[in-house]
Amino acid sequence: MSNADYKNPVPSKSQHALIVQQLGLKIVSGEIAENEKIPSEAELCEEFQVSRPVFREAIRVLNAKGLTYSRPKIGTVVRPKDEWYLLDPDVLFWLIQSTPENEFFKTLSTVRRVLEPELAYIAASTATEEDIVQIKKAYDGMEKAATVEDFIQPDIDFHLAIAKATHNDLLAYMSKMLVLPLQQSIQVTSLRPNLQGHSLPRHKAILTAIENKDPLSARHASLVQLDDTKMAYNLIKK
Repeated sequence: MSNADYKNPVPSKSQHALIVQQLGLKIVSGEIAENEKIPSEAELCEEFQVSRPVFREAIRVLNAKGLTYSRPKIGTVVRPKDEWYLLDPDVLFWLIQSTPENEFFKTLSTVRRVLEPELAYIAASTATEEDIVQIKKAYDGMEKAATVEDFIQPDIDFHLAIAKATHNDLLAYMSKMLVLPLQQSIQVTSLRPNLQGHSLPRHKAILTAIENKDPLSARHASLVQLDDTKMAYNLIKK
């Protein structure tokens, strides 16, 4: 089953997806606390009007995401937050849904500041001609965007292409796992006036540094772009 099913479950076709979404959101939001037992199987089967096999499948999904564990004669218990699989797309989605926007943006900004400048630094040393073509293709898409909606995907593609250009599979995977929160961030900061006028020169500076095989300039350009993103967010939220 795809992640989208958990975000937009269809009860008639996917009863366990509905349970996964509702219980997952309650756990991530803290409504069901860490180390607390979730309601019993009998109670939840009654509440959701589902069979025990459907309910058990939902619990298996939550267990697989690191949110819960199940023990005979104990039931299902919420794991401590530091054991959750926070890069799981559904867990990230619930985290975005349940965390105040400014708090989540601050968390994401810190993660991006740790990751993106170093990705740019590495890519400036490792990028092949084909990698640079893909980064430039994404930049061109940002440049040609006629609307804010058109701008978002090429912006994401730009960052993913840089991650791929590191030729480090783990770094590329981590970047892909952060696409959803990155999309949320770009959607907010893209609301400022003259989006392309502000954003394009900063992304172009990253591209140029990678093209020139200049790691230090690539890192610096990425930091400047992230500082601009933070400033844009603060300006919009005043």
